[in-house]
Amino acid sequence: MRSIDARHYWLEAIFRNGEPGWDANRYPFNLPVVRGLDRIAFHPKVTFFVGENGSGKSTLIEALAVAWGFNAEGGSKNFNFSSHASHSDLHQFVRPVRTTRKVRDGFFLRAESFFNAATYINSIGATSSYGGDLHAKSHGESFFALFDNRFFGNGLYILDEPEAALSPSRQMAFLARMHELIAQESQFIIATHSPIILGYPDADIWQVSQYGLEKVAYQDTEHVQVTRQFLNNRDAMLDILLRDDE
Repeated sequence: MRSIDARHYWLEAIFRNGEPGWDANRYPFNLPVVRGLDRIAFHPKVTFFVGENGSGKSTLIEALAVAWGFNAEGGSKNFNFSSHASHSDLHQFVRPVRTTRKVRDGFFLRAESFFNAATYINSIGATSSYGGDLHAKSHGESFFALFDNRFFGNGLYILDEPEAALSPSRQMAFLARMHELIAQESQFIIATHSPIILGYPDADIWQVSQYGLEKVAYQDTEHVQVTRQFLNNRDAMLDILLRDDE
């Protein structure tokens, strides 16, 4: 186990693999990332999960968020809404190993259901804490209003694809904002496709694939390699991708 850092809130997630109800032949327990998984140790600052669409990274991060006590569709621990209960029961088999430090803030951002979370924020009259009505902003502006106004520090933030609404320059601004929050003793767990966000220098990166879960270096992630290959060989790559084979 990693030594305890001042910013640590969540040390490990223990997966109760094999307990009654864990059926290796059905979703989500048949996902390669879940099959045989027994524990994940978290970096005191940032833990990234990266992988292809359908690899199970969002299922995994959803389970982590719900196991910690967040609403499955996003929000803080006191959010209580459900527009469509589609989350798996993997969270029931996750046991958080916490430090004794009290978490003063926290939020689960789920890009695909952020609209529903914003609607709930309006319904409870809490828009002032989020920099105004999130529906009155563009998608990217609403994400950044959340990061700037609602994330207070001294918290655990679990984010599923925070780059979904952000331009490249906004993704770099997000890195700066995240760094500020880490300096305020915050811990992040993030699923992302973004090579920019993955570039945060003091983090663990877990790659989710058909082979399960593997810790990798930044330059060895498929997302970074594919992006670099395209940018460095744009014409050749486009020739291959757009070739009209007869």
